[in-house]
Amino acid sequence: MNFPQDFLWGSATAAHQVEGWNTNCDLWAEEHVEGSIYPDRSDAACDHYRRYREDIALVAGLGLTAYRFSIEWARIEPEEGRFDAAELAHYADMIAACEEHGLTPIVTLHHFTSPRWLMRKGGWKNPVTAKYFGRYARYVLRALGTHMPYIVTMNEINIATMLKKLFSDWQFVPPIGMAAEGWTAPEWRQKAAEACGTDIEHYATIHTASEPEDIDVIRQAHAEAVKAAREFAPQAKVGVSLALSDVCAEPGGEKRAADVWQSYFGQYKDIVMNADFAAVQNYEREIYDADGRVQPPVGTELTECGYPYCPQAVSAVVRRVHAETGMPVLITENGIATQDDARRIDFIREALTGIHEAIEDGVPVLGYTYWSTMDNFEWAMGYSKHFGLIAVDRETMRRTVKPSGRYLGRIAQANALVD
Repeated sequence: MNFPQDFLWGSATAAHQVEGWNTNCDLWAEEHVEGSIYPDRSDAACDHYRRYREDIALVAGLGLTAYRFSIEWARIEPEEGRFDAAELAHYADMIAACEEHGLTPIVTLHHFTSPRWLMRKGGWKNPVTAKYFGRYARYVLRALGTHMPYIVTMNEINIATMLKKLFSDWQFVPPIGMAAEGWTAPEWRQKAAEACGTDIEHYATIHTASEPEDIDVIRQAHAEAVKAAREFAPQAKVGVSLALSDVCAEPGGEKRAADVWQSYFGQYKDIVMNADFAAVQNYEREIYDADGRVQPPVGTELTECGYPYCPQAVSAVVRRVHAETGMPVLITENGIATQDDARRIDFIREALTGIHEAIEDGVPVLGYTYWSTMDNFEWAMGYSKHFGLIAVDRETMRRTVKPSGRYLGRIAQANALVD
């Protein structure tokens, strides 16, 4: 069961979740205010900001061929219009480390976090944010773009819509792990706004940008980044990522399921198609009947995040996205939160079996980057969830490669499913 010759085999991280001390961003403020819904604070995270060369060497040592990571806007532009050359050099060296170890860098320009100063401008509900994001993208890509073969402009641009939908069914855990009651608490959000130097009326992280006019801001921000990539990184393939459940219907639930898919994907389709590939991120399957979302039966195997174990979901989503867009697909996140690493190996094997079948059926899949490289800060789920191929000791920061990491590496080296 061989994969295409140039198939990308990688793992993924996000700056805020692994770097540590990302103090200038909006979500750092959210973690640290009184009443925050975050059970942990990112603080040192995985110390990846200092240990990135060690970590990149570990990824390469597993046998993987790609590493997806994000550049932190709040580090690059800590105050409006003031760009930090030393921080730019840091990310340049991350790319250089990938190149030295034979890893293809897949660079994300925005992975949920934004500079605090952007909140004072109205955040992701202010149309001018698209221009700010474009200015940041041009600064980064003018300097580093020729070293980026793959660029993801923004991560999970539909996250606010997903959160809003899942909050209405609050018993289901959203992909970013936010609790519905806490997320909407005005006292907590007011304090976060104040920590960013603004008020609740102007405070708009990307997780709240769910209205049509907000989505248009995201649409324009992506378009600005695409233009910058075309100018400064003409060799790069550019995409934008969506969080997509495998939305299914039981008899009577077809209309509900169609409406959910439209909210998750349909209204963003034109944004995805203004790119070279669709970046797909999947963690679960959602099933709807005439009464709404179907609860998993008693006894269903659940992950640490409370999702039913469903490695087949990712291939179903890949097929559907390609069928509706005609675009090649890059799987930029897929994984399982569990401390049972043997079960992680099963998950990877089953997910890749479905992906291989999709490729055999003609779906152009560019690669698979497992989430995540290491156990990290999972937003409002803190450090309690274990997605990583590599364990991190919270006290010493010592890295320990898990058997699942070596298993995925063997697949990468064989470019085929192995036992």
